[in-house]
Amino acid sequence: MKVVATKAELKELLDGFRNEGKSIALVPTMGALHQGHASLVRRAVAENDITVVSVFVNPTQFNDKNDLKNYPRTLKADCALLEQVGADVVFAPAVEEMYPEEDTRTFSFAPLDAVMEGACRPGHFNGVAQIVSKLFYAVEPDRAYFGEKDFQQLAIIREMVRQMEFAIEIVGCPIVRENDGLAMSSRNTLLTADERERALTISRTLFASLDFAKDNSLADTKAFVEGAINDTPGLELEYYQIVDGNTLQEISQWGDSDYAVGCIALFCGKIRLIDNIVYKNKK
Repeated sequence: MKVVATKAELKELLDGFRNEGKSIALVPTMGALHQGHASLVRRAVAENDITVVSVFVNPTQFNDKNDLKNYPRTLKADCALLEQVGADVVFAPAVEEMYPEEDTRTFSFAPLDAVMEGACRPGHFNGVAQIVSKLFYAVEPDRAYFGEKDFQQLAIIREMVRQMEFAIEIVGCPIVRENDGLAMSSRNTLLTADERERALTISRTLFASLDFAKDNSLADTKAFVEGAINDTPGLELEYYQIVDGNTLQEISQWGDSDYAVGCIALFCGKIRLIDNIVYKNKK
């Protein structure tokens, strides 16, 4: 496994593989890797000849400076995990390498970016689009792999690829959960033992709402989830919305969409967590 820090090194390496006719995959990450990331890498390795994993904490997608400062950085451990799961190349650039000058590009993904994370974290998706597009230009992958835990991000990246006419297949991969149900997240390492226990309310409530929804209205299901979170000390709900999985717009009745997804964001202590659950998906 090769670890490179510059776009020039990366291009030289990948051009060699491309000249051999090899397919290239990209798994973009911000490091602090866990088994959720590992599952993306394993799939990329299985479906492509060469797998590149980027490890870069992107400053332009943080609208909270403390969140950026506290985001875990564990490159040595990340590389050990990536070698274990078969990655071929780790691209771990410095901020100055990806942003030699300020990126002033602005993106519009309306209406996808005006709701949920877009409403709560102004500028977040513009920063995501900046860095992911930079990575796409640097790697020129055939396929790129993203987790479905960041459900809204996945929809926006697909829209960005459409708008910018990237010839890249975007592959969404299922949420990976701890044995007790908590969605894997790099932020989980920042939880205290008590907070980690309280955070289990999130997945337990979402899974319970699947059964509840079978015999109840959408409004009652939403109230069921919101009530369970609000009744748990130490959890502060930011939003829970049941949306159309394609448009990300909130729906008011089950019949409004064949693809209904419940998306949640909350604070457990000072740590912000997200999760989602699919109620209906008629493909």
